[in-house]
Amino acid sequence: MFIQGGGAGARDADAKLADSLARDLGDGFPVDFPAMPDEDNPDYEGWRPAIADAITRATAPVVVVGHSLGGYFVIRYLSSEPIEVPIAALCIIAAPFPSGDPAWVFEGFELPERFGERLPADAAVLLYASEDDDTIPFAHRDLYAGAIPGAVTRTTSGGHQLGNDLRIVANDIRRIVG
Repeated sequence: MFIQGGGAGARDADAKLADSLARDLGDGFPVDFPAMPDEDNPDYEGWRPAIADAITRATAPVVVVGHSLGGYFVIRYLSSEPIEVPIAALCIIAAPFPSGDPAWVFEGFELPERFGERLPADAAVLLYASEDDDTIPFAHRDLYAGAIPGAVTRTTSGGHQLGNDLRIVANDIRRIVG
């Protein structure tokens, strides 16, 4: 499943990422791209039910890919809620880290204490970021890596949208789930 980022036009922009992921994964790897409510004014409590529904209807092996604010919401959800579906991998692309720098400090933008230890234990966690991202500072990836035991980091290019090319993510997913 692919959870989009937030903001005006995010779904249209991230549809290119979801299409790349589906194309690069190929047959046998269906990609669910659920619409998130009120993308212009994203809110965790508003998105939580949609994320829960997407995870619940997913079939094993479940791989959750989150881009930008969607990546943050996925991490927050998976570290806060009981998860009954086994998660094989969590791929987070260009996600903002709460309090990662002054631009990302605001009320309600937070993660549970020791969130990295509360993620599904058997899930591989991969963190992707582009050094040329002008939306989310590259250092946010490393803040997540420091908080999530065993997380693997990948340095990409192509800005915040990775040039609409998720081959690196697809290759990692195929390596993890076969």
